[in-house]
Amino acid sequence: MNPLPNDGIAETLTREPVLVALGIQVRLLRARRGMTRRDLARQASVSERYLANLEMGAGNSSILVLERLAQALGSPLVNLLGDPLTRSAQGAQIRELLCDQPPATLQIVLDTLKHVLAAVPADPGRHRRIALVGLRGAGKSTLGRMLADELSVPFIEITSEIERIAGCVPSEIHALYGATAYHRYEYRALKEVLERHSKVIIASPCALLPETRTLNFLLSHCFTVWLRATPEDHIKRVIGQAAPSLMQDTSEAMSDLRTILASRSAHYDRADISYDTSGKTLAECYIGMRDLILTSTGDGTRPSRD
Repeated sequence: MNPLPNDGIAETLTREPVLVALGIQVRLLRARRGMTRRDLARQASVSERYLANLEMGAGNSSILVLERLAQALGSPLVNLLGDPLTRSAQGAQIRELLCDQPPATLQIVLDTLKHVLAAVPADPGRHRRIALVGLRGAGKSTLGRMLADELSVPFIEITSEIERIAGCVPSEIHALYGATAYHRYEYRALKEVLERHSKVIIASPCALLPETRTLNFLLSHCFTVWLRATPEDHIKRVIGQAAPSLMQDTSEAMSDLRTILASRSAHYDRADISYDTSGKTLAECYIGMRDLILTSTGDGTRPSRD
C-alpha cells in the first residue's frame, strides 16, 4: 500500500478539502472585518458551536446558511469558497471593482494588465529551461526525452515528481484530497524542479494549465512549447497504442477531446511557441520541434507559430 501524502494534508484525513478551505476562508474574512466568532454567529443566525465546527473544516453548511454568513461578513458568497484572488485585501478590492463591469471594460482592463505585467523583468534563465505543454498524446514525453538526450540535460516529468513528493499516484491524491490538494503538489513539484536545475527539459502534466498560479509560474520561469495534435492523432496515440480494440468506437471520446481542446486553447496559446506533431513521422516531429526551439531560444527571435 502506498504511503499517504506527507505535505501536512494527511492530518485532515477525516475532513473534506473543500470544507477545510471554506473554514479557512470564513476565518480570514471574519478576521479582516474584526468580528468575533460570537458576533458573526449572532448576525448569521447560527450557533457559535456550529460556526466553530465550520471554521475547523468539520461543518457541512447549506447554501442558505453560507449566504447568511456572507451577508454578515459583507462579502459575496463566492468569496467563501476560497478564491485565491480574495486572500489579500488588494485582490478582494480588485474583484469588487471588476465584478459588475461590462465585457468591453473588462477587455480594456485585461489589455492594460497584460501590458503592465509584460514590463516586469523576465527570469533571465528561462530560455535554458524548456517546458513542453499539451494534452496527453501530443508527444511531450517522447520528444522531451529525445531533446534532453541530444542537449545532455535532465528530462523530468512533473507527474513523476508529484508522485515522489506525495508518496502516492495523482489519482490517489484526487480521490483522497481533491483537485485543490493535487494542484498544491503540482506547484510544489514544479518549483522544486526549477530550483534544482538551471538547464532542464520538462514535460508538464496536461491538467496543469487550468491552475492559474502554476501556469503563470511556468510561463515566467520556462520557455514553453505547446505541442499540438489533431483529436484523431491524440486518440490514436493514447487509446490505439494501449488497447487497439478500443479504437472501434471512439466517437464519444473524440467529442470529449474536442471540447477539452477548445476549452484549453486559450491557456495553451500563452506558450512562447507551438508545434503541430500531426501528420509527421517521429523523426520529422523531433527535428522540426528541435530546430524551432533552438532557433527561438538561441538568438532570441520568435518565429511564427507552426
